[in-house]
Amino acid sequence: MNKDYSILIIDDEQSQREVLNGYLLKKGYKTFTASSGSEGITLTQNEQIDIILSDYKMPDKTGLEILEEVKNINPEICFVLITAYGTIENAVKAMRLGAYDYLTKPIDLDELDLLLEKIIENKNLKSEVNYLKQQLRDKFKIDSFISTSPKMQEVLSVAARASESKATVLITGESGTGKEVLAKSIHYIIPRKEKPFIAVNVPALPETLLESELFGHEKGAFTGADKTRTGRFELANKGTLFLDEIGDIPMNLQVKLLRVLQEHKIERLGSNESINIDVRVIAATHQNLEQKIKDGTFREDLFYRLNVISIHIPPLRERKEDILPLIEHFIKKYSVENEKPQLELSKEALDILIKYNYPGNVRELENIMERAVVLSRHNIITVNDLPSAVKGFKTESDPILDENKSLTEQVEALEKKLIYDALTKANGNQSLAGRMLGITERNLRYKMQKYGIKNTNLKIHNQK
Repeated sequence: MNKDYSILIIDDEQSQREVLNGYLLKKGYKTFTASSGSEGITLTQNEQIDIILSDYKMPDKTGLEILEEVKNINPEICFVLITAYGTIENAVKAMRLGAYDYLTKPIDLDELDLLLEKIIENKNLKSEVNYLKQQLRDKFKIDSFISTSPKMQEVLSVAARASESKATVLITGESGTGKEVLAKSIHYIIPRKEKPFIAVNVPALPETLLESELFGHEKGAFTGADKTRTGRFELANKGTLFLDEIGDIPMNLQVKLLRVLQEHKIERLGSNESINIDVRVIAATHQNLEQKIKDGTFREDLFYRLNVISIHIPPLRERKEDILPLIEHFIKKYSVENEKPQLELSKEALDILIKYNYPGNVRELENIMERAVVLSRHNIITVNDLPSAVKGFKTESDPILDENKSLTEQVEALEKKLIYDALTKANGNQSLAGRMLGITERNLRYKMQKYGIKNTNLKIHNQK
């Protein structure tokens, strides 16, 4: 709710302060006002402030000076600069220094509402995601969760909430998106974090062994069973059992798995004795289980038992805003591992990496960057350091109809890609990107907010 968020208005013009203050109070926000930069800094030190709306030009301090001091006091405060059209360059500089966004005078109140809603949405997601990451910090490395995209932030938000329950979770997504990483993250939240996490790759085990692996067997249960074996369900007791690629489980075992989920009991092969278990099941698949149900190869009742909480991890090509921070992370990681100086990335190489569709997703991107770091001869990763499949990738010149998406969804996806490509080519300069796209800078900023597109501080090398 708005009343849970406090906004500080810093402006030396009394009329501007009063207009904004009155409007925000009617919207339900808690507000503070300051007529100078120094007064605003004092309020920031003494009050709980979530968002600051600050004019750029004031007698005692500039907006950039206020921003710098605010970030030293509390880097979690969202700072929005208010500026005239003639000082847009200063606003862009402020964003590079950590400002969330900027507004131009005269302030469009509808634009202000949209911006504040976006800030609050991001703060709510960030709070949940930070909680998830804090719980995992000492237990599990979550490199694959480097992300700025709203889609992945929502994934982590659902995971954080799901972790507190015993409900089964079904994680869907293409290979390489990080389904097992997410499953481990859900497990390593209280109360099961000290208990075992047992993973089973269903298609990796022959059907004749899978039942024994899951439920265990008694000595003499079948030829070669020379001793009693504890199954994965028992090993995971009080903890989590992760069933990877659950879509490949044979029909005869689907019945037994359904019974376990319903009754919380198992029977070892060769035994009639029931064993009580307390296991949280997380399943994952890259397959369309609803289609498998229609085809008669997956039980509908089992699907609903597994799909209590559903989490879909989008492929990397649908969250391209994550590519840049992931590249930056992998360059740092493999530069250290290979005892190389921090490498830069040529603009030409970046352009190719952004356009590539990554059928192997994050796993493929990591492999590409490890290879590039190892093969680079100088301090710059160039196109020649990329695999031939990446260098030879060509995007389709004509749009491809996706029957599973509406016209609006497909048009928005294309618009988002064009905006992202323009920002990349303009090195984050929104004014230049707007000119490339043939729209006003204000319209561009509105669309960036709409699609959750943010600039990045990735260091790009322009080759001469």
